Amino acid sequence: MTSNYEIPAEETALPAAETAPARKEKGPKMRSGKKMKIVTKAVIYAVLAFYALVILFPFLIVIITSMKTWQDAVSSEFSWVPSMGFTAEGYKEVFTYKASPDSSLPSLVNGFFNTLLYVLPPTILGLFTSSLSAYAFSKLRFRAKKWMYSLLLGTMMIPGTIMIVPQYVIYDSIGWINTPLPLMIPGMFGAAACVFFMRQFYAGIPDSLIEASKLDGLGYFGIFFRIMVPLAVPALLAQGLLGFIGGYNDYLGPLLYLHEDHLYTLQVALNNIADTYERRSNVVMAASIVALVPMLIVYFFTQRFFISGIVASGLKD
Repeated sequence: MTSNYEIPAEETALPAAETAPARKEKGPKMRSGKKMKIVTKAVIYAVLAFYALVILFPFLIVIITSMKTWQDAVSSEFSWVPSMGFTAEGYKEVFTYKASPDSSLPSLVNGFFNTLLYVLPPTILGLFTSSLSAYAFSKLRFRAKKWMYSLLLGTMMIPGTIMIVPQYVIYDSIGWINTPLPLMIPGMFGAAACVFFMRQFYAGIPDSLIEASKLDGLGYFGIFFRIMVPLAVPALLAQGLLGFIGGYNDYLGPLLYLHEDHLYTLQVALNNIADTYERRSNVVMAASIVALVPMLIVYFFTQRFFISGIVASGLKD
């Protein structure tokens, strides 16, 4: 039996009549929302550009001053375009200055190589020991693990300045003063901050992966070198870069423990140049630029790993 019932035309036309005004109202709202997003982004970029200029402005002054003659550099009024023109005499002085006439290399160059010699070994070995400790604290089970980890983090709360005198007395008693050993040996045993960050990263690696590796016959060191280290390359590079920057910029340690010119690091050599050329600002600024360039080059080639490693270490738990 068929039905001849038909839906009235008024009922079929009702949804279209209701949606038409809604579409008309939705259009202006969407356009206003897009405009607000564009304005918000523009304001954010303007603020960021302003802060970038504030940060870069002193560096621009340093670069311009380094390319002036010493007469223009010591002038009481700063000028963007020097009256005597741009020159490289400041950089020539930097690469010819020797604190000791017996030295075969300029002081700044000798300090740079000394810095690499003192910083690279503790950075590499310290990163290995810190990473190994972080692996133990995150994936191994042993007695007093939480207590030992809490004690390790507690050492981060101790100000380094109160340890200067005891450390100097200890190093002096074992004959390490005026040698690079105080700058190298302690760092080879790792750092609490590096252990903390690496543990955060390792804690995010699934335990099931560790158990599967054990079933495949890997021991603790096999799991560490074949599983943990390859997965943690970004975090390791980030922590290694932070450790290298800290050693590269260290001034107090070399100043305390090194007493001869041929042992000085880059920062101490830079300070000696600043004392020698106190009245020639162009030479001091040129030396600062030369000391800064290696770090800029390192960061330029490693910034991708640096940022991803810091983010990964901070987010994993």
